[in-house]
Amino acid sequence: MSNQIKTIFLLSALTLVIMLLGEAIGGPNGLWVAFGLAMLMNFGAYWFSAKIVLAKTGAKVVGPQEAPQLYQLVEHLAQRANLPTPKVAIVSDSAPNAFATGRNPANAVVAVTTGLLNILNREELAGVLGHELAHVKHRDILIGSVAAVMAGAIMILANMAKFGALFSRGGQRRGSPLLALLMAILAPIAAAIIQAAISRSREYLADDGGADIAGSSLGLASALEKLAGAASHGQALTNASPETASLFIINPLHFKGLSQLFATHPPIDERINRLRGLQP
Repeated sequence: MSNQIKTIFLLSALTLVIMLLGEAIGGPNGLWVAFGLAMLMNFGAYWFSAKIVLAKTGAKVVGPQEAPQLYQLVEHLAQRANLPTPKVAIVSDSAPNAFATGRNPANAVVAVTTGLLNILNREELAGVLGHELAHVKHRDILIGSVAAVMAGAIMILANMAKFGALFSRGGQRRGSPLLALLMAILAPIAAAIIQAAISRSREYLADDGGADIAGSSLGLASALEKLAGAASHGQALTNASPETASLFIINPLHFKGLSQLFATHPPIDERINRLRGLQP
């Protein structure tokens, strides 16, 4: 399935979830209000998703003067990938991780945490940055960024529905309190399933593309081993949220025992083994 079709499916499915939430909260009128909100969110997600994601994760855009080695490496890898040099951002967080966002390669941002910069050598960092640039090249960043923004809207509406269901009084609202409470529970789950299903397939492709951009698969494999080690010791991003989890190179939340239905990333051991197998 092409990324264009995936994006249309994603927008349609998440728009439907928002409309159902609106109907549960306010009846038929609420449905149309939610439809208008969904259209506004679709527009905002497309044009402003990068700014929203950067603000939500606490990432700060830096220039070549502020992070010369990082910027030069991103610039070099972007040239190898035949991409315009994206903006570079740093998240001040000890948990090692990275992500890319933006609506297209010309408006892309690649972000890394200070924790990632502290534990990776140049070859490993090149592998991680190559992975993120592969997402940019494949235009995955639009899908992930739209999903993050729309899922955030669903979480807000779900909380409104829950609050309305708990504190509503008979005859004072058009929607059904029981339906609103049910939708408040099911809507975030539906959004998570949609995000996860689309996200998982993109990670293997980005691993392969990142290895090509970096010139070797071993750097990324070694980096993922270090990131997995940090995750096993409980290092999680301070500003991590379920809405933005699919954007990162590894899940920043590290929920144990969570059903594979909700997994935003393939098992990291499988990714490492695949990458080591790519090396002749």
